[in-house]
Amino acid sequence: MYAILVWVFVSLSLPLVLSAETRVPSNSNEISLSFAPVVKRAAPAVVNIYAKRLVNQNRSPFQNDPFFRRFFQDRINPQKRVQNSLGSGVILTEDGYVVSNYHVVGNASEIRVVLNDRRQFTASVALADEKNDLAILTLENVENVPFLPLREDEAIEVGELVLAIGNPFGVGQTVTSGIISGLARSGTADGSGRGYYLQTDAAINPGNSGGALVDINGSLVGINTSILTRSGGSNGIGFAIPAAFVREFLRQAKSGVKNFEQPWLGVFGQAITPELADALQLDGFDGMVISALHKKSPLRLAGLSIGDVVVSVDNYAVNGPAEMLYRLTVAGIGSQSKLTVLTAGQSRDLWIHLTSAPNDPISKLKRLPKTSPLRDLIVRIINPYVQQEMGLGLDKKGIVIVEPGPSGSRLGLRTGDIIEEINGVTIVSAEQIDELVGSSRRSGQFVISRDGQLLIIRYRI
Repeated sequence: MYAILVWVFVSLSLPLVLSAETRVPSNSNEISLSFAPVVKRAAPAVVNIYAKRLVNQNRSPFQNDPFFRRFFQDRINPQKRVQNSLGSGVILTEDGYVVSNYHVVGNASEIRVVLNDRRQFTASVALADEKNDLAILTLENVENVPFLPLREDEAIEVGELVLAIGNPFGVGQTVTSGIISGLARSGTADGSGRGYYLQTDAAINPGNSGGALVDINGSLVGINTSILTRSGGSNGIGFAIPAAFVREFLRQAKSGVKNFEQPWLGVFGQAITPELADALQLDGFDGMVISALHKKSPLRLAGLSIGDVVVSVDNYAVNGPAEMLYRLTVAGIGSQSKLTVLTAGQSRDLWIHLTSAPNDPISKLKRLPKTSPLRDLIVRIINPYVQQEMGLGLDKKGIVIVEPGPSGSRLGLRTGDIIEEINGVTIVSAEQIDELVGSSRRSGQFVISRDGQLLIIRYRI
């Protein structure tokens, strides 16, 4: 097969060549070329994950209709049902730490992990993060389990051979081969604009989520996460979370943190376009131009300004905010990173200390009491921590809705809405909400900011 593939390549590339060497393999080494040794090394550490979770099931076709919910809310409440999910995972350590995707195990009430040798373990979640779609599990009563080493070298290149190992469609452990097709795919897989992915043409299908993407040395390159598809099957465009990111996630899980932390940048930037390159008098299109900086941003404190161009982080090229956040995340909070920056065409290096987003002023969740017309509405003051946690803009301030509650939902309020005014009064504290709504003779109006637009919501409670 190897000789035929070479002949096809030559015939397609050089159509004037009329003949190519075709011969019988001369020794056993030429015959036995295969991925079998890599699979034998890596496959035992790839596991099947069975998760159960309780989800709401609507008993009425009018459950999602706002009109009927308003009048029949007590009679069309959803009932609970058990939902089963199947995915894959990878054992990372000999003491039983397993990585998978959040969408495989998130909110699961019961998790069972089955090894390739058919041993079964009960697992619990040590750390999970929906935004980055990763979860770390720990196996109970574990001993002598195989594990897969994370690749140490981050210099992954397009064209490297890789294998995807997982359990597609629940048919059993399956191996597919391909190459790394692209790097730095930010948000391409799910349209969220978040994350940093490796792209591969190795076939990835439902059930492969959380499985291993390994190189020809049998080291873990990434965790298979999603595919770009219209049919639901693999079209040769799959995405994996890089091993360096998994390493930091595992480190935090081992340290006992309950919420995954990423460095706070307080920056908004954009890729270099030909127009920007011309305006900034740049020679090329590499880097990310800074278009907004929070007043407390560590980049501002280090001396950066709007219009500066960040070319690289720790000697790795960056071309956007997600890529820069990825590089700083794998460096880890508490460390220092080197930024190479262009200012007025002049290159300079500077160091920034990586910290978490400051919770200043202190922002706590405020739930309106049961006696309030907007009972169970949960809000909090916006600060840098909340901006990062909820994906708000750097210029957002005031009071944001974390959970609208039943009454708020009926009014049309949503998570992420910023309350600007109630009945003509500017809102600066959570206490004002209950006071103003309660004193308004149960009718009035909200002015809220949603997706950059101001909306007026009239209410009668």
